[in-house]
Amino acid sequence: MYNSLKTYNNKIYSGMKIGNSHHWNYKNGKWYEIKKTPERWDFKFNSIKTRINPAPTNTGAAIKTKFHWYIIADQIATKINNNSYMTSMNGVKFKLGHKRPHWKTFSYNYPNQTPYKERIINILEDIIKKLKNEN
Repeated sequence: MYNSLKTYNNKIYSGMKIGNSHHWNYKNGKWYEIKKTPERWDFKFNSIKTRINPAPTNTGAAIKTKFHWYIIADQIATKINNNSYMTSMNGVKFKLGHKRPHWKTFSYNYPNQTPYKERIINILEDIIKKLKNEN
């Protein structure tokens, strides 16, 4: 079950079982970007995502639960005409925290939790270490 406690690498977690997957449709997504330097663009993306296959009955997070993810991705945009690009993105997302409907804040703001900024630093340091060790 979704909320049952599970173990991975000697750490306890809840939620989807390791190895399971989701397939989503993003309809009417809105991507906004602004050029900040010759190489850097800041962007925002907003959309409602919907499951391709319906969720099993009595599974998943409670309605209005929020999840905070940190995403690192490669994007390839191929121009197909004057007004359109085909966009392909591959990457990883890391759960920073969650906020249950009755909580005042995200999980990383509560006592004995790793704070938001420290979580991001740990993710980036781990990615850098793995990139440096690749052949």
